[in-house]
Amino acid sequence: MAEKKVTGTKDLFQVLWNSANILRSKMDANEYKNYTLGLIFYKFLSDNQLVHVANLLEEPYTNLSEAQKIYEEAYNDVDLREELYENLQYDYSYTIAPELTFQSLLNDIHKGQFQREKLMQGFRDVETSDETFFGLFSDIDLDSNRLGTTQQKKSDTIASVMKELDGLNLAETSSDVLGDAYEYLISQFASESGKKAGEFYTPQSVSQLITRISMLGKENVAGFTVYDPTMGSGSLLLNAQTYSNEPTKIRYFGQELNTSTYNLARMNMMLHQVPVTNFKLRNADTLDQDWPTDEPTNFDAVLMNPPYSAKWSAAKGFLDDPRFSPYGVLAPKSKADFAFLLHGFYHLKNDGVMGIVLPHGILFRGGAEGKIRQILLESGYIDTVIGLPANLFYSTSIPTTVVILKKNKPDKTVFFIDASNDFEKVKTQNNLTDAHIDKIIEAYINKKDIDKYAHLADFDEIKENDFNLNIPRYIDTYEEEEPINIVQVSKEIQEIDKQIADAEKELLAMLDQLQVTDETKSIIEATKAVFRHD
Repeated sequence: MAEKKVTGTKDLFQVLWNSANILRSKMDANEYKNYTLGLIFYKFLSDNQLVHVANLLEEPYTNLSEAQKIYEEAYNDVDLREELYENLQYDYSYTIAPELTFQSLLNDIHKGQFQREKLMQGFRDVETSDETFFGLFSDIDLDSNRLGTTQQKKSDTIASVMKELDGLNLAETSSDVLGDAYEYLISQFASESGKKAGEFYTPQSVSQLITRISMLGKENVAGFTVYDPTMGSGSLLLNAQTYSNEPTKIRYFGQELNTSTYNLARMNMMLHQVPVTNFKLRNADTLDQDWPTDEPTNFDAVLMNPPYSAKWSAAKGFLDDPRFSPYGVLAPKSKADFAFLLHGFYHLKNDGVMGIVLPHGILFRGGAEGKIRQILLESGYIDTVIGLPANLFYSTSIPTTVVILKKNKPDKTVFFIDASNDFEKVKTQNNLTDAHIDKIIEAYINKKDIDKYAHLADFDEIKENDFNLNIPRYIDTYEEEEPINIVQVSKEIQEIDKQIADAEKELLAMLDQLQVTDETKSIIEATKAVFRHD
């Protein structure tokens, strides 16, 4: 089959989305995303290897079927096979046998000879090739009853998904196009996953906002480092590519507790053509044990959208942890918001910028949170507080706030922006447009008061407010209602009364014209009595 011609993200997305639709009726989005994204990634790895083999051997090819034949012939040459495998392992850190490539499995499907066991073996071979790929496909259960009630039905389901991808050459698809399509696919899964989406996805508009702020003035930095200790699918981290003039030199660091989501983040990095040497990701509990502890431990940008008001142990031993010890108290067990914030801040470079999305409660709650907030403010660490609209996230409808932190601020002022009313409604969600984001960025750069939108508060003002950062204390968005025109209202009431009277007369006239029977007589008389006010 000739390879499908993909002209841009939209076309590729349609093909990828069609493959997802096959599983939609069989399981919820939070499950079928693992199958769809995993199979797409396996094809990506397989296509890359086929193209690389053909190029290594300097053999001409016009499609993946021809590249597959080149690989099979080279593999059958015993003298060439070992050298070829060494090259593949060195260049890609993984090898897929010729009979296990995505293209070979598609050939089996077309012949009616597809076996899921071969696909499973392909997964295992990649996972054992290098520690980078360990457990990468562990969430894809090819023997799940969700795929079908019989072995044949299970195979047919997987084969149908693979056939939708038939002909696409993901190795020679632009990394921007493929990365954008993959990101969009993740966003669609998030939209369908509801509250579970919070585990793996931050809306692009929010990601863009905090990434742009964190990278202001550092667009030309080569070797820029970015860290997200609650990284989800890695989408927030990857936004740094968009705003850097040295995107190939960015180094990414991330941690994620959920294993499925951690696997998704690794796939996302590779599909965006980020070299394995440029990212270091970890599957662990960010709060339970500090990481990273080996260099580098501090980063140019820390970007976070942690789970809101999550529970954590808050064990007394954490008071000796350098992440939390300077504050003398710990975030409450029932609300780990400040624990996440302090962890991220601890790993920020002295000249770095941190952006974190949290619920508004962190701005004004008292107790231990109030003490932590006061120390941050007295140290001049909190730079900006941005109020966002409600219903931006798939996982919650509550309004959120972005807090920008810095370690080397020259003063203790805090800049407030109330962007809660700036959004567009898209179906059931609210969204920040590029214009809304630009407006916030411009206000952030200028740091000047804007009526009902922005205010630069000095430390004395903050102190007078008992270190409470609730945005309405600093920005008055009250709009005085226009005075009521009593004469006009009276005229409108009179007009409405006249319309009602006319309608009643019309109804009574209609009742008089109705044919009266024993069954309808009492109903008609009762209705007339009501409108004649008898």
